[in-house]
Amino acid sequence: MKRVRSVMKLFILFVATLALTACEPLTVFDPQGPVARNLSDLIIFSIIFMAVIVVTVYILFGIIVWKYREREDNKDYEPPYEEGSKALEVTWFIIPVIIVIALTIPTVITISDVEDIPEGYEDQEPLVIHVTSADWKWIFSYPEQDIETVNYINIPANRPIHFKMTSAGTMQSFWIPSLGGQKYTMANMQTQLYLVADREGEYIGRNTNFNGEGYAHMDFEVVAESPSKFNEWVDEVKNTANELTEEKYAEILQPTVIGRETYNGTHLQWIDHAHGGSEKYIDPEAYEGHLIENKKADDDSVTDSESNEKE
Repeated sequence: MKRVRSVMKLFILFVATLALTACEPLTVFDPQGPVARNLSDLIIFSIIFMAVIVVTVYILFGIIVWKYREREDNKDYEPPYEEGSKALEVTWFIIPVIIVIALTIPTVITISDVEDIPEGYEDQEPLVIHVTSADWKWIFSYPEQDIETVNYINIPANRPIHFKMTSAGTMQSFWIPSLGGQKYTMANMQTQLYLVADREGEYIGRNTNFNGEGYAHMDFEVVAESPSKFNEWVDEVKNTANELTEEKYAEILQPTVIGRETYNGTHLQWIDHAHGGSEKYIDPEAYEGHLIENKKADDDSVTDSESNEKE
């Protein structure tokens, strides 16, 4: 009787789980862009492939248990001593290798595809958005538009978005499930991610790497809209938002939970984004000239030293 009750409880739990998950489709299985669609197809393929393996194993397990069970006519059976079967050993070694290869090939192909501009959008110039993660917020910089937002981004639909990501503190994970897979943000380096929203809508992004007490508040909104509406939003920001200053940016970086904010200007004008906001921005041309001047000064110093030695 106890066993029947346990089975009934498990069945009720299973039905309740199905009912709850059926209310709304899982985000990763409802892709809104080509990158997310490729990853969703890979996940579905992997689930089906592994399900076939599991079902096959359980069927074979049931057959073997039933065939070689103890019966009245074999209770006293003693199997003969055998050295083993090399053919069987090779077989159960090769089968897992084939399984791993069958999962690896589509995974490598898909990962390679999502690391670049999605197919069909190669002729478009990507919109560049710099992403800086901090405790406990997301900072988005639009260098072309010269504006900056906190905890939300607006993007044009049907245009590739090139995210250049770093962290101003701990390592965190940038993920917009409806548009693509996650990628880490790390201090003193820059990671990149291409995404496309092929339809207008509102999506949720989040941090999937635990980073302290404000972790649960590191969600951000992504609004994909038509190019004309996106340009209208940019114009509105330029006409209404406050200017971003170094003091204000330093305040934003403090470990706090804040809401949505919008600014004119970006921190890229004084911060080297690829180094997690930890260094002043260096103009490449000026830096190259600085190296040339230093080399010239070193050469002059060596020449003067040689002249003094000769004297």
